[in-house]
Amino acid sequence: MIKKNPGSLVKKIFRRSEDLTAADVAEARQYIAQYWQKLERHHPKDDDSLYGLPKPYLVPAHEEGHEFDFNEMYYWDTYFMAIGLMDDGHKDLVLGMLENLLAMQKRLGIIPNASRAYLTGRSQPPFLTTFIFELYDRYKLDKKWLKAAIDIAKDEYQTVWMGSVKPNARLVYRGLSRYYDINYLHDLAEAESGWDMTPRFSRKALNYLPVDLNSLLYKYEIDFARAERIFDDKREAAKWENTAFHRKESIDELMWSNIRGMYFDYNYAKERRGSVASLAGFYPMWAGIADDKQARQMVRALRRFEHRGGLSTTDSQQLNQMVPGRMPTQWAYPNGWAPLHYVIIKGLQRYDYHADAERIARKWIKTNLDWFNQHGVFLEKYNVVQPDKPPMKGVYPSQTGFGWTNAVFERLCQEFIDERR
Repeated sequence: MIKKNPGSLVKKIFRRSEDLTAADVAEARQYIAQYWQKLERHHPKDDDSLYGLPKPYLVPAHEEGHEFDFNEMYYWDTYFMAIGLMDDGHKDLVLGMLENLLAMQKRLGIIPNASRAYLTGRSQPPFLTTFIFELYDRYKLDKKWLKAAIDIAKDEYQTVWMGSVKPNARLVYRGLSRYYDINYLHDLAEAESGWDMTPRFSRKALNYLPVDLNSLLYKYEIDFARAERIFDDKREAAKWENTAFHRKESIDELMWSNIRGMYFDYNYAKERRGSVASLAGFYPMWAGIADDKQARQMVRALRRFEHRGGLSTTDSQQLNQMVPGRMPTQWAYPNGWAPLHYVIIKGLQRYDYHADAERIARKWIKTNLDWFNQHGVFLEKYNVVQPDKPPMKGVYPSQTGFGWTNAVFERLCQEFIDERR
């Protein structure tokens, strides 16, 4: 635990988020920079249930003596950790982590939840093409590198996310896909969503077309079109653009609520939209699906999620969070999570809502910073309604560390504090 000077602590905690400076966040960023070495692993050979991977990688968290001892590489955690490390000093590490994801797809026919034999029955939210293009653009990589990576991403898209039979029965309704697990259990399909657990699916995840997943797959299709234009294949690019257009049509028809001004998951078994308003409904802004009118409505709707410490994962406390004996739902009000803040900030920027993006980014930075200044650690999630209180617990113990929190904090400091100097 880091010792703090009580006199400086009060000053730091009660600074307004809009007044935060580079000096205010300097100690926290130094801590993060030094913490990455605790999260780095390299296992080039299979070891019991742990798959060998060619390059070093980062695990989500590390805490001495904690009952969770991570050694495996996770899918979407990896992308969100990489976004805070896309600099020249970490080039080999982030390129290697992408290489590991591609290697798992080639070897296993899926990028699993994590690099464990017992976690290959499901995946996690697919950010692969986004990861590929961020590295391609950041490091000015060549077409040969891009072609090899995109070909593997196309295999993942077709095999895993557009599969219609076991072991990948995800494409189920109107050209849209669901989260899945080979064991055909709702709770394990919910784990594939990364939101384990959440009230979004009412413990029936296999019955839902998730708005975040289908927005991610739309982004794949747009990214494939971009790649084909780079490869000078305009006809193939047009095919992917057409595929994306049809997915957008289905998403708008099934998932958009004009009355509530945002997107919802769709229960295809009952042929009706879900009722839980969540931050997943803002992925269409991140992916570029929403039109300008929809985006305006969504920005208004976002205020229902905004609190003193940032954005809550759902807009209010759900009944099943309060019933004794029910499954704890940590991906819900009052908790806020780093990857969701990042997705929504990027979505707001995409539609030129820059003031909203900055306000939310600075609230989130301050929530992270105040907890660090008091306790000397970063958390995997925060209570954004009462930022000085612990977050709501989930089905597994709360963890400190924490890879994607650290990375998003660093990236937002770069964008919203450093660039304003």
